Amino acid sequence: MQDMPSYALWLMAAMAFMGYALGSVPFGLILTNLAGAGDLRKIGSGNIGATNVLRTGRKDLAAATLALDAAKGFLAVLIAWVMTPPDFAANITAVTALAVVVGHCFPIFLGFKGGKGVAAGLGAMLALSPITGLLGCAAWLGVAKLTRISSAGALAAFVVMPVVMLALYGFSFHTSPKPMAALLIGLLVLARHHANITRLLNGTEPRVARKPK
Repeated sequence: MQDMPSYALWLMAAMAFMGYALGSVPFGLILTNLAGAGDLRKIGSGNIGATNVLRTGRKDLAAATLALDAAKGFLAVLIAWVMTPPDFAANITAVTALAVVVGHCFPIFLGFKGGKGVAAGLGAMLALSPITGLLGCAAWLGVAKLTRISSAGALAAFVVMPVVMLALYGFSFHTSPKPMAALLIGLLVLARHHANITRLLNGTEPRVARKPK
């Protein structure tokens, strides 16, 4: 990253804190509690994301969770972009994008036991680089539909997006921090899917049931 004056570093810290706090909001848990669907942490995988919300049998809650988790990722980066002087926008929005995904994965409100970062990460990437985010969404939906494995789509998206970022912004992390943010977010999401990756390699990862004709 380029040399930054002290006020810009303080602003970066403030935006990172904002991103982390916003990312920590567990929309899946909140929605299922409000709807009387039970404690999401005691259902299915115990994850707070949309996929586990779907295991409650409430497709509407799962869709709302997906939308809200993506929205918090997008909003955090958007706020950072609006609040930041143009000279430092790339640096501060990149840090904020990473912070919001970290917040979702390790939320302070839930003892640092959170989700896997897929929806929040996609939302953050859409704000950080719309082309990258859209291609990530396309990869996610395409692979998930082809394989009928939700985690395979998510993993594909977070492998594709750092590559797209590198193609768009080059390989110099010093002058463009966005590829580094995409890479770190991708590695975090992949790490959070370690159990899914093991099951995929073993051929035991569950598939989404086909709709009856």
